[in-house]
Amino acid sequence: MAQLLLILALLLLPSWPHQAAWESSTGAWSRAVLGGGMLMSGLVMALQSLLSLGASLSPLPEPKQGATLITTGAYQRCRHPLYQALLLSAAGVVILRWSPLHLFLLVLLAAVLAGKARREERSLIALHPDYGTYRRHTAAILNGLPGLDWRDP
Repeated sequence: MAQLLLILALLLLPSWPHQAAWESSTGAWSRAVLGGGMLMSGLVMALQSLLSLGASLSPLPEPKQGATLITTGAYQRCRHPLYQALLLSAAGVVILRWSPLHLFLLVLLAAVLAGKARREERSLIALHPDYGTYRRHTAAILNGLPGLDWRDP
C-alpha cells in the first residue's frame, strides 16, 4: 500500500516549493529530455522484467510455489529489476518536477522497495536452494548503492 501511495504522490503532487520562475527554457528543456528519458527507460525495463519472469510472474510479493528461479534476462542485471525500473522512472519524475518534495518521496520509495525486497528474499531463500548463490553474485536493486545492494558474503 505504501508503495502505491508513494508512486501516486510522485505522479500527482505538484512541485514544492514551486520551481523558480527564472529558470531558463534551456534548463527546463534539458530536464524534460533527461527526466522523460529516464521515465521511459524505466518503463521499458519494467516490461523486460515482466517478460523475463514469464510463468513465474505473480502479483503478490510471495513467489509462486513450484515456480522456477529466474536468473536470466533482466534478472541477470539485478535480483529485483522491477524495483530498479520503478526507481529509475521515479528518478525521472524527480528531474521533471525538480522538487525537493519529490526527491524526498523517491527516497521513501527506495526504502519501501528495499524492505519489500528483503521480505521477498526470505521466501525465495526458503523456496529455492540455489538462491543463496544467485544472491552472492547479483546486485539486489542498484549495484553498489548502500541500502539497495546487499549480498551474502
